[in-house]
Amino acid sequence: MAKGQEQAAPDAVLTRIGQVAMLHHAGDREEARLRFLSLWAEIGEHGDPLHRCTLAHYLADTQDDPGDELAWDLRALSAAEELADAGPTDRDGGEDGELAARALYPSLHLNLAADYDRLGHREAARLHLRRARTAAGALAFDRYGDRVRAAIDRLARRLADAGPPGDAGPPADGPDRPDGWWGPPRQRP
Repeated sequence: MAKGQEQAAPDAVLTRIGQVAMLHHAGDREEARLRFLSLWAEIGEHGDPLHRCTLAHYLADTQDDPGDELAWDLRALSAAEELADAGPTDRDGGEDGELAARALYPSLHLNLAADYDRLGHREAARLHLRRARTAAGALAFDRYGDRVRAAIDRLARRLADAGPPGDAGPPADGPDRPDGWWGPPRQRP
C-alpha cells in the first residue's frame, strides 16, 4: 500500500457538513441553515448516527428560536447516544462508536445547558452543565478541549450569578409548545 493510503477514505457526508459549517462561520447563517436542512432531508431521521449527531449539532446553531435550537440539540444528543450504543463501527478503520460519542458529549451537554438557560430552565441547565463538566474529562488538552472547558466555566459562572438552584419555568413570552417543555424534540423535514 502506498504511503498515506493506509488511512481510511474521508467520509463524504462529514466533509459536506464541514463545508456548510464553514459557510455558517463565515457569517451566512440563513444559507447554512438551508443547506443543513437539505442535508438532513437527505440523511433522514434514521441515517448514520454520527452524521445525524454532527448535523443536528451544527443545525442547532443556525436556529433563531431557542426552542428550535433546543430541539436540534436534543436530536444531536439522541444520535450520540445511539452512536455510543452501536459499539465498534467500520468508520475510520474500526473506530469505536462509544469513543466518538464520548468526544461529542461535552459540547452536546454544554449546548443543552445553554439552551435550557436561555429558556429559563435553570435546574435543567445546571444538570447538563454538570454532565458537560464530567464528560470534559475525555477531551484532549488541545485547542478544542481548552475551548470547550473554557465555555463550560463561563456558563458555570453565569448560572452561579443567576441565583440559587431552582427552575424558573418557561419565560413569560416563550413559545406555547404542545409537546411540553420537557418533551421530545419536534420532527423536522
